[in-house]
Amino acid sequence: MVCFRLSPVPGSGLVLLCLVLGASSSYSLELNLTDSEKNICLYAKWQMKFRIRYETTSKNYKFVTISDLSNATYNGSICGDDQNGPKIAVQFGSVFSWVVNFTKEVSTYSIDIISFSYDTSDNTTFPDAKEKGIFTVYNPVAFGIPLNDIFTCNSVSTLEKNDVVQHYWDVHVQAFVQNGTTSTKEFLCDKDKTSTTAVTTTHTTVPSTTMPTPKEKPEVGSYSVNNGNGTCLLATMGLQLNITQEKVVSVINIKPNTTDFTGSCHPQTALLRLNSSNIKYLDFVFMKNENRFYLKEVNVSMSLNNGSVFSIANNNLSYWDASLGSSYMCNKEQTVSVSEAFQINTFDLRVQPFNVIEGKYSTAQECSLDDDTILIPIIVGAGLSGLIIVIVIAYLIGRRKSYAGYQTL
Repeated sequence: MVCFRLSPVPGSGLVLLCLVLGASSSYSLELNLTDSEKNICLYAKWQMKFRIRYETTSKNYKFVTISDLSNATYNGSICGDDQNGPKIAVQFGSVFSWVVNFTKEVSTYSIDIISFSYDTSDNTTFPDAKEKGIFTVYNPVAFGIPLNDIFTCNSVSTLEKNDVVQHYWDVHVQAFVQNGTTSTKEFLCDKDKTSTTAVTTTHTTVPSTTMPTPKEKPEVGSYSVNNGNGTCLLATMGLQLNITQEKVVSVINIKPNTTDFTGSCHPQTALLRLNSSNIKYLDFVFMKNENRFYLKEVNVSMSLNNGSVFSIANNNLSYWDASLGSSYMCNKEQTVSVSEAFQINTFDLRVQPFNVIEGKYSTAQECSLDDDTILIPIIVGAGLSGLIIVIVIAYLIGRRKSYAGYQTL
């Protein structure tokens, strides 16, 4: 017997809701499997999101994001027997399916393999897909959990293989439930033990935390992305990362000479990815919007000095907006608020993610911080005001002298 519940995350769980990459609604899936005697044999509650990249017939790449799981079904989920272990099977319509298998040892059980399948034959979901058919990615997990413990992982876990990126968070699962009652003893994942990992979807109005800034400005690096036709993205900037964990602030300057960069360019999006010895990735994702472009998404995953992994993502940003065919420039210090825990300070910034011609920047649109044109009317106005005051004073002095030249009869 299968009992399940699918419900939107309540308001009190906004922090957990922020763990998903995207601004769409997030749903918490909850599954209770019972055996023939109606005793609970497997319990799971979790949230997840998927992103798929596929090639089109025009040799470009598009992305499909699955975050709305409101139509989920659980056909094929089983408690398991002597021949087969427990299994959670979830379907999202006829296009996507997700399966996780469990195995059991003497005193432990394991989340064994997670598989995710998608059907590119569905033209509505995968328009103009070059290759049609069902594709499946398998991710071995295989780590032991003590029997009668419930596995808990509130932090974001990411699985990336081939063209599929999977994100999981707020996970609570217990296979091989003993005596039909889920355990109150938790087995925490490593991320929950050692790090504060969070991802936010709040908009650019996220309040910034007051942070100490290093005395030295970061070095300015030059980055570029090439496709088959030449340079398609240009970026020049000094980058300073501000990370807050448990009210402790870390400020890190990106060093261009020890930083590698890659990326990709597509008709509607462009990606610049930076990485180094401690930064797994720092992604800047740009998007076209009619005749303009802007920075829509920032993703980061990096190792901190305390050994923890810090991961943040936000795909609901709106920075560095400029017209297509131009570049965006901001020489003064500017802050990109990715979340309350993560901000990026930029210096001497110039970017052009689309319509790069002959590998050179086009005419720049300056940010408001650099715009000094407002000083001109202020200076002119102040000068005119001063001139008027001088004229009035001179006039008054002249009148007083004129009156002094006449005597009363």
